Amino acid sequence: MAPKLAVCVTCEGGVALADRLEETIPVTRVECMNVCTRPACLSVREEGKAAYLFGDVTTALAPNVLTFLDLYASSEGGIMTDARPIGDLRFQLIGRLPA
Repeated sequence: MAPKLAVCVTCEGGVALADRLEETIPVTRVECMNVCTRPACLSVREEGKAAYLFGDVTTALAPNVLTFLDLYASSEGGIMTDARPIGDLRFQLIGRLPA
């Protein structure tokens, strides 16, 4: 099973972020994720794994999102032991929800 990526397209910059990510991976476009103070936001989840919510994600961070998805897919339970490979995206983390 692959991680599911959702991008809020109501947020400023959300459509551009979704467009950029869709060049490489499938993206679910969603209306308002209630993180309006941190546009654009995205979530990553997979059954049986922790879920992540990021805010203030720009198209410039798209390569970091792709790196995160690779690490997430290969992680046990969705837990990242070292966030440095995802660059500045690690500073955009709003929260991690348990599986």
